[in-house]
Amino acid sequence: MLRILLAEDDTSMRVYLSRALEKVGYSVTAVDRGTAALPILAHERFDLLLTDIVMPEMDGIELVQKASAIDPGMRVMFITGFAAVALKAGKANPEARVLSKPFHLRDLVAEVDRLFGKEDRHEQL
Repeated sequence: MLRILLAEDDTSMRVYLSRALEKVGYSVTAVDRGTAALPILAHERFDLLLTDIVMPEMDGIELVQKASAIDPGMRVMFITGFAAVALKAGKANPEARVLSKPFHLRDLVAEVDRLFGKEDRHEQL
């Protein structure tokens, strides 16, 4: 089972995204900020870091930079509601996917499935 670490400071969004990804078969560990993600990354392996960009204490871009030093092979997807921030994220990590809010859960699942070469399972939502 593919493992996703989700860093999202908005509680309802974090729960909503976690449930959707778990429903289609991903294992999700969710945290409310980037600083909470780093200790987990130091001890556990994840296939994908799915992170909001704008968060307190440590933004998603800084989190990805630090996470990449821990596990350079981990895939990255940013989620954000700010277009200018999305551009900055794309420049900071060109291999990362950027999904702009608002998005439908089927779009998120389709993007994650594409990252791993899986059949699109958004119809399960």
